[in-house]
Amino acid sequence: MTPTSAPKRAPRPFAMPRLTSVRSDVLAGVTVGVVALPLALAFGMSSGVGPAAGLVTAVVAGVVAAVFGGSRVQVSGPTGAMAVVLAPLVAVHGAGSVPLVAIMAGVIVLAAGVARLGRVVTFIPWPVVEGFTLGIATIIFLQQVPATVGVVAKAGENPLLTAIDVIPRAGSTAAWTLGAVAAVVAIMLVLPRVWAALPASLIAIILVTVAAELLDAPIARIGALPDALPAPSIPDVTPALLSELLGPAFAVAALAAIESLLSARVAATMPSETLPEDARRYDPDRELVGQGLASVAAGLFGGMPATGAIARTAVNVRAGAQTRLAAVVHGLVILVLIYAATAPVGRIPLAALSGVLIVTAFRMVDIRAVRTVLRSTRGSALVLVVTAIVTIAVDLVQAIIVGLAAAALLALRAISRASVVHRQPLPGPATHGDEHIALFRLDGSMFFGAADRIAETVLRDHGARVVVLRLSGLRLVDATGAHALAELVGTLERTGVTVLVKGVQEQHRPVLTRVGVLDELASEHHLFDDLDAAIAHARDHIARETSPR
Repeated sequence: MTPTSAPKRAPRPFAMPRLTSVRSDVLAGVTVGVVALPLALAFGMSSGVGPAAGLVTAVVAGVVAAVFGGSRVQVSGPTGAMAVVLAPLVAVHGAGSVPLVAIMAGVIVLAAGVARLGRVVTFIPWPVVEGFTLGIATIIFLQQVPATVGVVAKAGENPLLTAIDVIPRAGSTAAWTLGAVAAVVAIMLVLPRVWAALPASLIAIILVTVAAELLDAPIARIGALPDALPAPSIPDVTPALLSELLGPAFAVAALAAIESLLSARVAATMPSETLPEDARRYDPDRELVGQGLASVAAGLFGGMPATGAIARTAVNVRAGAQTRLAAVVHGLVILVLIYAATAPVGRIPLAALSGVLIVTAFRMVDIRAVRTVLRSTRGSALVLVVTAIVTIAVDLVQAIIVGLAAAALLALRAISRASVVHRQPLPGPATHGDEHIALFRLDGSMFFGAADRIAETVLRDHGARVVVLRLSGLRLVDATGAHALAELVGTLERTGVTVLVKGVQEQHRPVLTRVGVLDELASEHHLFDDLDAAIAHARDHIARETSPR
């Protein structure tokens, strides 16, 4: 998920597809729908809400986001990252709280889109994205360990500790569950090499389910599923429950916004011979509006929060999608399967879904990208590792916050180190009294991370009666930097040192004026645009001070 340049605004989302693209869109939608079915079941199960909620979300949110979102080729639905966030919530508040959280989070994401906050995601550094993805993939893998060894784990506990705990307690059905998982993984890895066009995950689940039925395998199944979409309804809500779920709703909303926008950005840069150039454009603000509406709609139908799904979006683009119709068809395909195949789907072993999730977890991680980040700089490697560890040990939203904080601190440190002050020789031939003049050039940024150090350097090293400050090399001056400059000038003037300032840039003049830097100068004539004029004034000043009276 490599960051790209800022997106361009997308065309109106309700534009009808061209007739020439309808066939390719329908075929792409059917392909994605077949791929998305096992993932919807698996993510619903992994979240603790249940496979049925995953199916409902794939249908309702997939269609709503396709129609109202800001990307033509984005496919939305339940995702692994969302399942990771919801699992602890279900453990504390129960599965019944998820539809309400979906509605609350959807409203928050919708408000963010209306407030035009879509481009905020461009500020997330690449190492944070890769660390976040690595952490999510690790959690998804660890969550499958109990099902793989035939143990029912307690919901809501740390997945790493749970995985370590359940392995020695492998159940009597461990051989069956391990066999089911291994078979699904093997088929999903081998089949694409033999026939890439086939939906490997679906075929793997079908084969393992048939084998489990024929062998009467004693392993857990999905169980009964609804044979139709539930009627929309507003979840039961009380002021106390709203207060309890407000924090989780913001966490879910943050994840939904970030993952959806990252997915849309990736889709915009995917290589495709069939995707028109204008279809690559997306509107991040409209995407948030669409995702917000999708989560609200999913919650009203009893589903879970939705996000843009990178893997399904990639399948959509590779299958030849050109317009929103493909994502709409994907949802309708799953809807047809709900009506037509409820009974067979209910017989799918849970271990088979775990196998799908294990392969999905490994495919989420871009090994080349992770290796590149780790080899780039020590700071970037540290950000990636810290983000991944916090994702696994704490939670996803805090991981993003910690990752951003770490990246910001390292960036400030780098900027601070690049912000320096040099003492320079005076230009032109040396004259008597030059030893009493100190010329300093300030380069980089005069901001809170470097201001005090720069000021202390000047105070410590000047040893002169006149100090000339060259500010033309400053790229940034914030309030703290301007305040430090004002204190520096004031301190020098109070100790009898005359300060001349040269090269104040126009963009810096307002803050320097408001903070009082220019007021600290002994005279308004001590502000110069030309270095030679400033040095001539300094030499004249020294000559007047040293001349006999």
